[in-house]
Amino acid sequence: MVTAADPGDTRTSVWLAPGHTAPARRRSEAPSGLDRDRITGATVRLLDAEGLARFSMRRLAAGLGVTAMSLYWYVDTKHDLLELALDRALGELQLPRTTAAARAAPAEPAAQAALVPPVAPAAPVPPVQDGWPGRLRALACGYRRLLTEHPWVAPLTAAYPNIGPHARAFDSALQRLLDATGLAGACRTGAHLAVSQFLHGCGGAARRTSDGDFALALDVLIAGIEAKAAARPGA
Repeated sequence: MVTAADPGDTRTSVWLAPGHTAPARRRSEAPSGLDRDRITGATVRLLDAEGLARFSMRRLAAGLGVTAMSLYWYVDTKHDLLELALDRALGELQLPRTTAAARAAPAEPAAQAALVPPVAPAAPVPPVQDGWPGRLRALACGYRRLLTEHPWVAPLTAAYPNIGPHARAFDSALQRLLDATGLAGACRTGAHLAVSQFLHGCGGAARRTSDGDFALALDVLIAGIEAKAAARPGA
């Protein structure tokens, strides 16, 4: 069984570590009534209820009715569990896609589907209009809503690589939206950086920024991208 040792700065992301799906030896010898999916879901609920500063493996285990050491049959460290919880929360986002992208999207591999079960959306998907600007606005507002509902997501996004399957799906959706702008080269790179920094910065201050200020800042960002797209050669 793995230990609860904290690897500190030398740790490898749970999404990059070999055997992160837990070897058969662990599954066969692990305490009954637990699995990684259940533990991850309980982690999200505990973080929502008590916040990141109060989170501990002991508190999580108490809520599940098991010992803290029982959790380490399924994750190597608390950091791994927080990474799993982060990606679980990101799975609540509804990602706008073009019709062509939806037709072309490959089916999720069975192994990945088993590792990351689908997460039900937290709220109905708002109507999307006006081409890529409308889809980008819906994506940004959905991300802001996610950060408001899960305040611990923003600091974890800054602390960890954030490369789980739902995080990659989010970035792919953003890349498709930027493809639709027609921007290329440095302008395309700048647009991606601007949107990413806006979402993680202004979005991360969801509880401090009013809805009106957020909407205004988002309008300015989209208008800037539209101006760049309109000024490109051949537009």
